[in-house]
Amino acid sequence: MTASTMTQTHVTAPFRRRAELIIAGIGLAASATLQGGFALVVARSDDDALESTILPALRSAGLDPTGADLHIALNTLAAWFGFSFIMVALCTAIGVFFARLRPRRRATGWWFLAAGLACLLGTQFVLYPVAFFFFLAAALFAVRTPTPRSSS
Repeated sequence: MTASTMTQTHVTAPFRRRAELIIAGIGLAASATLQGGFALVVARSDDDALESTILPALRSAGLDPTGADLHIALNTLAAWFGFSFIMVALCTAIGVFFARLRPRRRATGWWFLAAGLACLLGTQFVLYPVAFFFFLAAALFAVRTPTPRSSS
């Protein structure tokens, strides 16, 4: 090997899933803010706070909740949002772990698809814009292929 061929060797950058991880991170932050925030506010509110702040906000949004079981329904909805947020966070954490461990594997996208489905179904299709971020990350895992010369 001559000196000129040694200086011309290619140093390839390792393949990374940066776009997918950023998009999934945006989805997780939005999910934490909206799902987790709703669950936290409703669970920590007493009956007076529910009557004075949350119910007027629901009525101004076009919902007219009435009935004696309203507090039970709101607390149940908050518990469901909280549980589904835990599922979203767990699926996203597993997906990020595998995306960093083996970025060439396309199967990691299934974890982000599961996070999107948990967000979508756990909020009864209310947070479909947030679930879109997880679906986009999963689609990028399916579509974006690693370059042949990249390492890792």
